[in-house]
Amino acid sequence: MRYWLFKSEPSAWSWQMQQKAGAKGTFWSGVRNHLAKQNLSAMRSGDLGFFYHSNDGKDVVGIVEVIREAYPDPTAEAGEPWVVVDVKAAKPMPKPVTLAMVKAEPKLAKMSLITSARLSVQPVTEAEWNIICKMGGLKP
Repeated sequence: MRYWLFKSEPSAWSWQMQQKAGAKGTFWSGVRNHLAKQNLSAMRSGDLGFFYHSNDGKDVVGIVEVIREAYPDPTAEAGEPWVVVDVKAAKPMPKPVTLAMVKAEPKLAKMSLITSARLSVQPVTEAEWNIICKMGGLKP
């Protein structure tokens, strides 16, 4: 299993909206960056990801599970190479983990959230996953 971080502006798609999508989940669309597209393409069913509210909030608020692997983005223009994966809400973070908390933890200094701040879909190492889960009140 691999771990990821999905960024979304709460005004466009919030954790509450993700939860309301239920077990059928929803596709993660709108990715228009080649590295983020490669990350989506590398995902496998069962992989887990942090749901991160960007811009407003700037915190990890939940965990999603990949339930369908990469396929063409239905919101892309014909012929564009973009892909989506389907994700469903797995569980909320008991305590949101803010960007400030992540930056304050020396063990997370090399995390993509810090080093590639603008990337909308990012890999997360197992060590990073475990640290953030602990910070958020979850057992890794």
